[in-house]
Amino acid sequence: MKLLGKILLGLVGLILLVVIIGWFSLRRGEIPWATLEAKYANTESEWVDLPGGVRAHYRDQGNPDGPVLVLVHGFAANLETWEPWVQRLGKDYRIVSLDLPGFGLTRAPAGYRLTPTAFDDTVEGVVDHLKLGRFTLAGNSMGGGVAWQYALNHPDRLEGLVLVDAAGFPEKAQKGSPVIFKILRNPVGRFLLGDLDTTSMTRQGLRSAFAPTPDMVSDAMVARYVELARAPGHKDIILGMMSDPAGPRFADPARLATIKVPTLILHGDTDKLISAEAGRKFAAAIPGSTLIIYPDVGHVPMEQIADRSAADLDAWHKAKVEGARP
Repeated sequence: MKLLGKILLGLVGLILLVVIIGWFSLRRGEIPWATLEAKYANTESEWVDLPGGVRAHYRDQGNPDGPVLVLVHGFAANLETWEPWVQRLGKDYRIVSLDLPGFGLTRAPAGYRLTPTAFDDTVEGVVDHLKLGRFTLAGNSMGGGVAWQYALNHPDRLEGLVLVDAAGFPEKAQKGSPVIFKILRNPVGRFLLGDLDTTSMTRQGLRSAFAPTPDMVSDAMVARYVELARAPGHKDIILGMMSDPAGPRFADPARLATIKVPTLILHGDTDKLISAEAGRKFAAAIPGSTLIIYPDVGHVPMEQIADRSAADLDAWHKAKVEGARP
């Protein structure tokens, strides 16, 4: 029995040693800004210094004389997620896309923590810097949450609002939803995940977001998500956001009912992160809104069905926004 006990104790020790070695072998450090900017910035990339030490990355593209679209990305994404719309709508629209603090190529100072208005302030800072008049604001997922909150806080700035698979209502975890979000909700999971190589989980999360067309997820796309998440300070902001969320808030239908600008709601019916029911709730709450549910489309219609979703936005904008101008 003593020998068996020693053997078992030795096996447990060996397993722990393998786990510890494995954990250290998977640890990945931060990637310098110069490296990330050399790879992911382009000739359209610009930056603006905002209050609080934030250096916001944005692109101002398309027709400089066209109606203005401002685009806000979702959680873990960056402004690249909107490039399919830029390519299709840039002939007629001036398109401003931006990276929020903690994401993409937007820098924040050491120790930065999100406040309840941090994302709102970033959008406002960029549009003020560009001296934009009234514009249409679009957001996907978390960025959709930023967009409807901005509409409530700055009703006079907008002439249109577009919510693409927008966050805002409580969601139950769906079958097939990304594992990484389950881990991030747990404090132990956040600690263990903080420095690890997340390539495998990121790939699974993206393939889930693109369901039922997971093959649209390329190695380059996965690398972009993983590498930008390793920008200096991003990890702390993202983990802090998951442990004490300061940005997104649940939508109050009574407050949403005060939104008066023309509103377009786009949602994929196979979205595993935010169900299509959320889109229907936004449509029911915002007076006069237009709802389009896409069959066999997941969480990112602007990438999955770029032609159709861009055409739908264009048709709606011409009818509901430009058609409503004096």
